[in-house]
Amino acid sequence: MNVTLPEKEGIKKGQIILYSVIIFICIICVVVAFYVQFYARIDLASFVGLGSEATYGSKTEEETIKLETSFNNLFINGINNDNGENNNKKLENDKDLVYTEYQRKESKLNSYNLEVNIPHINVDNEIVEAYNKEIEDIFLNLANNVLQTENSNIIYTVDYVANVQDGILSLVIRSNLKEGSNAQKVIIQTYNYDLRNNKEITLQEVLKIENLDEQDIQNRINTKVEEEEKKAEDLQSLGYNIYSRDPSSDIYKLENSTEFYLTPDALYIIYAYGNETNTSEMDLVIL
Repeated sequence: MNVTLPEKEGIKKGQIILYSVIIFICIICVVVAFYVQFYARIDLASFVGLGSEATYGSKTEEETIKLETSFNNLFINGINNDNGENNNKKLENDKDLVYTEYQRKESKLNSYNLEVNIPHINVDNEIVEAYNKEIEDIFLNLANNVLQTENSNIIYTVDYVANVQDGILSLVIRSNLKEGSNAQKVIIQTYNYDLRNNKEITLQEVLKIENLDEQDIQNRINTKVEEEEKKAEDLQSLGYNIYSRDPSSDIYKLENSTEFYLTPDALYIIYAYGNETNTSEMDLVIL
């Protein structure tokens, strides 16, 4: 007796295509998960090619000038965009991620005028603990010294602003010091901390996160400093005593540019010459 076995049913072409699409999607998901896990900042829309209008690096000259002239208005002695997403990072749950730890306004005739708002970063981490220690050493200790002076005619102010953007906690502190007939001294210190990966973050890392070309930014820095030095030389030729820059100095290299502040609207790269000498001069490169 001849028995005819049923033919094996082959996999239909449509099924092959369906399985292939599912496998492809799974691979994409794994790759995206990898980036999210290890880099924590992948812009999914950009990753899949959808793209969006650039926030940084594409400002017009008019927008840049407006941001530069309004820089002093940033200092509100508080934090922006702290929406509670990072409450698990806090050391003190009932306080903001950055808050005013020391506030004092006092004057003494012929001796001093003091108005300081000194911040504290409320993050439970050894790196941040070192930040807070440095803030006290620079700004609080000087305030205490000013309060002990007599007949020195000192004006000393401190203010700050903080912001959370793309998982980065960014803090900028500004102090103004005027002692008698000495030139005004403006100190700018910034602290930038990666809340997602619990580490300090550099300017170069921020540029990579925001997809900004390092050489392009370096060129912008060089151009800005050269322009400001040319202005200083013109004023010096007229007899004014103006701070002089050295555009060839290594301080302007990206890897040495440590003072920067990140907001949703702009990235400020700051060269505050009062950090090293008695001057209020500074250069802002705004992206």
